Formats: sequence, structure tokens, C-alpha cells
Amino acid sequence: MKKKLVWLQIALLAGCGTSIRAQENGNTDAEARRSPVLRAMLEELDRSKQQLQLQNMQRPFFIEYRIDDAADWSAGANYGALTNERDGHQRVLRVIVRVGDYAADSKFGRSDGEVQLAALDDDIPALRYALWSATDAAYKGALRAYAEKQAALKRFETPPNARDFSKEPALISIAPLQHIEIDRAEWKKRVAELSGLFTMDRGLAVFSKDIQYSNASVRAAVVNRYLVNSEGTIVRKAVVDYTAGVSAGTQADDGMHLDRSYSKSSTSAAGLEDARTMRQKATRVLETLRDLRAAPVVAEEYHGPVLLSGDASADVIRDLLLPNVVAAKPDMGTDARTRGAYASSFKGHVMPEFMSVTDDPTLAIFEGRGLTGAYQVDDEGVKGQAVPVIEKGKLTNYLIGREPVKGFPASNGHGRAPTAQAAAPSGAVLILKSSAPETPAELERKLLAIAKEGGREEVYVAETLGPHMTPRLLYRVNVKNGKRELVRGAEIDELDQRSLRSDIVAAGDDAWVTNYPGAIPVTVISPSLLFGDVTIKRANDEQHKLPYYPPPS
Repeated sequence: MKKKLVWLQIALLAGCGTSIRAQENGNTDAEARRSPVLRAMLEELDRSKQQLQLQNMQRPFFIEYRIDDAADWSAGANYGALTNERDGHQRVLRVIVRVGDYAADSKFGRSDGEVQLAALDDDIPALRYALWSATDAAYKGALRAYAEKQAALKRFETPPNARDFSKEPALISIAPLQHIEIDRAEWKKRVAELSGLFTMDRGLAVFSKDIQYSNASVRAAVVNRYLVNSEGTIVRKAVVDYTAGVSAGTQADDGMHLDRSYSKSSTSAAGLEDARTMRQKATRVLETLRDLRAAPVVAEEYHGPVLLSGDASADVIRDLLLPNVVAAKPDMGTDARTRGAYASSFKGHVMPEFMSVTDDPTLAIFEGRGLTGAYQVDDEGVKGQAVPVIEKGKLTNYLIGREPVKGFPASNGHGRAPTAQAAAPSGAVLILKSSAPETPAELERKLLAIAKEGGREEVYVAETLGPHMTPRLLYRVNVKNGKRELVRGAEIDELDQRSLRSDIVAAGDDAWVTNYPGAIPVTVISPSLLFGDVTIKRANDEQHKLPYYPPPS
């Protein structure tokens, strides 16, 4: 979704509480005050900056107000009929007050602001009253936390290796308000039909008696986020996510539970698939579920090359790489740079030399697809930036919010926040690229060649993964003739950060976009990846009893 944003750099007057804001096309704080919500926030912020101080106690050096106007609509269906519809709307405000200074502030333990519900209508006095109440509580909490933090720091000989909070340039960015725009009647009808597809498709008629659940759902969520702070930043932005999908489950004759699902997320209802395409995808889900019932179970443990499709690779990157390139502040008293598997990997190899990774929140569209992880301004009022986190296999950057870590004193625009919660560093649009990409056919030939060199008779290709990187569609490939056979009951083992560093043999030219919905939408764009050594073994799942009698015909 393209949004026209106006960026204004704001120069703060040193040593006083006022600011000078550059004007561009009339967009100043005066323009922002035309919004009743922003006006209420700015008026109360001005009052707090002037009056907020307990006698003989520190004045705040930083105050932030954030209001999330969150609207969502969803509908779900089971077995061919609509079962639920929800239409929600709420406003939640969060106030952060920091005492101390940028080098050593009051954030400590669970003390990180105050949350309250806010008026749904644009009642300025009601909004200001809620902001005042939350500000008073947040200030008192900050004073307590600051005293506790100072006492805790005395236990350690080594001082912190980074400042507590970064000072960032103020800006004004006022994006248009967004609203849910979806044909609700059409989508309710669509999800009902999709959830009952197993009873309507002639090719699945025999299999329909084996279906134990069949669901379809659609959700539209829009959060209009307002943010102002005492540094002079004023932001209005929107987080938009539309998601639709289907899921179905059955049991094999030996009692093994089998599940398949498909979903797609976009930044608009138009970005979701049309009814015909969704029906085709839902039919594919049911057909592969039928085929899984008849598929053989993985028997012996396998160690060797495995090819992951772009769909499967995106899940691996999201689970194994993304959390570790985020700069989470380390525990007090330690000399660590950050937390996670890459805490001590800065400037070290974490992937092969032919692989590079960039996180670019400003990339809103890729090959015509809206990217739900994209934004222009992060949730701490900092301009989003493209960050090359891995260059030629080396970790060269972390994704940073406004809490610095050693060697990274400033935010690079990756502070993000779920509704009503505090901001923290997070990924946005993570893009993997190879300097020597290969076609899918070349990757498969390389897969078989590696297997032949190792004297193997079979190899594996994973098309999709489920939770915990468990294969949902896994194919055993005959090395001699290249024939594929669907198998079930497998799990992938020993696939970790060491595998990303040492076991990726080749990458494809088939970039796959996966939008991950959630409290913080994230997008991963990944090609197929060929790993040289992965373990695939039989999953130790319990095989439950089959139903005692068949479902209705």
C-alpha cells in the first residue's frame, strides 16, 4: 500500500523545552493538531512537560504518548457453514516516562510505562484525562524503578557497555488514516464454501468421510497508530493486515494425525487471492491430505542433503536467523553485546560467502505483492532504514531500536510494538539473496549429484513446514531415476545456526514471499536452499484412536 509521507527534520533548541520545526508544504505540528487525537496528545504532552515533577524528585527527561486505534473484523467457517463473525474496535493508550538521562534511565524490570483504554470517539477532554492518569502513574513507576536500578547497578564492578536510550532526530510524519475495506458478505460466503469443499468436490468424494476437521477463515486488521514524544516527534501511521486461509485434518489408518493448511496475507483485501485461485489452493490442500493418508512412514534415520523450497526456507530463516540478528539488550552486569545465538558473532561468518541478508522496512511491494512487514516510520518515531545485516556471509549489523548495545549507539529504525505493548527491536522485511543463484532444476540436479557422490539411494525435498519446522509435505527422491514419493511422520533434526553457517550448499533464484501475520507483521523473502547435511527421522508422535464411527454422509 503506497502512502505519501512527508518527512520533516526538526531541530531542537538546546537547553530549553521548546523546539523549532522546519516547515514543508504546511505540514507542521499545527497541521498535526487538526487531528483531534493528535491535538489531545500534544496539548497534554505540553502540560506534562511543564508541570510533571514531584517535589525534590527528578523531572522526566523523556515522555512518549502512543494511542493505538485498532479495528479488526474476522469470520470463520467449519464444514461448509459460517460459525463465527467478530467485529472489534478499541483505542489503547500507552505512556512512557523516563527519568535519569539518556546514559542511565529508569527502565528496569517490568517498569516500562502505563496502559489504559481510551475514548473511542474524538472527545479531546476524555482523551486528555486518560493521558493524564496514565502519565501520573507512569512517572511514579519510573521514579521507583530508577531508584531500584541504581541500587542494582552497585552490585557490579563493570559499568554498562552502552547507554540506556538513544537520542534521535525528531520528525513529523502524518500518513492518511486507514480503514477496513473488504466485502464482508462476499468473504463470509467464500469461507463457508471453502470449509465445505471436501463435500462438494467430486474428486474428493470418497475421501470426505475421512476428514475430521475443515476450517476456513478471513481476518482484516487495521491499527492507526498515533505517537508523540517530548523530543518533538509527531507520527501517525497505519499497520494493515488482511489474511485468509484454510486448514484441514485427518488420521491415517495407523492413527497418525495429519494436518494441512494454506493462508495468504497482504496489505489489502485486493491483494488476497480471488475466489477461483483460493478454491484451487484449498483443493490442493485436501488432495495432499488425502495422499498423506496413503503415504509410507519415514522409517530409518537419514543424514544427508535436503532441498527446502522457498516456502520452507522462509520458515527456517524466520525461526533460526531473524531472532538472532535483533539486538536485544543483554542482562545487567554482563559484557555481552546482545542476546541470542549471534551475541558474539559480530563480523564473523554466520552464512556461506555467497549469501547476503538485508532487512528493508521501506520495501512495501515486491513483484506486485504487498508486504505486511513494511513501514516508513517505526513504532518509536524513527525513520525506517534498510540494514544489511549479513554481507558475503558475515554478520555486519544488528536490527536496533532505541536501546543501544555495544558498538551500536543509535537506532536504525527497527523498534516495533504490538498494540498496547512496549516497543522492542524486530525484523520487518528480511530479504535473502545469493550471489550465485541457481534455477530449481539446477538445484535438484545438484541435490542428486551430492547424493550419488555419497553413495546414497535416496534424498529428501521439503515443500512446506509446519510448527517447529516439522515437515508437512516431504518427498523422498530416488537418486537413480529422480522419482518423488510423498512420505509422512517425519521431523527435521540438527537444523540450527550451525547449519545456516556451514551446510548451505546452494540457493535458488526463486524468491518466495511469506507474510507472517501477528501482533508484529513480518515478511521474509527467501529462495530455495540446498543443505548438504540435515537429519530426518521418525517423529515420536502418539498415534491416537481413530473415530469409533464415521461422520454423517
